[in-house]
Amino acid sequence: MRSPNRTPEGVAARQGLAVALATSAYGVSFGAVSVASGLDVWQTCVLSLLMFTGGSQFAFVGVIAAGGVAAAPAAIASSALLGVRNAAYAMRMSPLVGGGAWRKAAATPFTIDESTAVALAHTEPRARQTGFWVTGVAIWVGWNLSTLLGALLGDVLGDPRTYGLDAAAAAAFLALLWPRLRGRQPLAVAVGAGAVAALLTPWLMPGIPVIAAAGVAVAVGLLDRRVPIADEGRMP
Repeated sequence: MRSPNRTPEGVAARQGLAVALATSAYGVSFGAVSVASGLDVWQTCVLSLLMFTGGSQFAFVGVIAAGGVAAAPAAIASSALLGVRNAAYAMRMSPLVGGGAWRKAAATPFTIDESTAVALAHTEPRARQTGFWVTGVAIWVGWNLSTLLGALLGDVLGDPRTYGLDAAAAAAFLALLWPRLRGRQPLAVAVGAGAVAALLTPWLMPGIPVIAAAGVAVAVGLLDRRVPIADEGRMP
């Protein structure tokens, strides 16, 4: 009998916790930035509790910082636009989550970049479900705790980028991506998406280049009929 830590579910759970640790740590930065932008601790924590999409949250407080309360409509529009990607994740993850309407509704707040990435890094259905739920719930708890910490301490911690926290989440994503780059098609998609994001980043608001980069995968899937877009992670 295999050790629980060696089963696909155990591997997915460990990956989810590792990604959650790296991602949650950067919530300190959001808490500090939000308070510095004019929101109080209570408002900052409510944003993390209810919005819970890191990029959208940073976009919201960034616009508020630049334009004050009068910029609230623009801040809401910017954060909503960045949150569009989560709707695409939901369509992909709905069959994986399974269950009825209540189960899918419960999964909604946890359908984020990280939980989707960890889930799709596996091929076994149970491992995918484990990775999704462990990652999503762990990040939600960790992000909200670190947001509170950052909001309370503010400038005492200094710039979180000094400690490399801004790179931790990106490193975790690369660790998940690397084992999947075993064929020419996944490698071409990764390189193409990275190039699109890099070219657009200086010109577009944060988050939009990532959405545009996703179009590379869609284009490849439409042009190459040999590999269905909905394929469950298996390459021919």
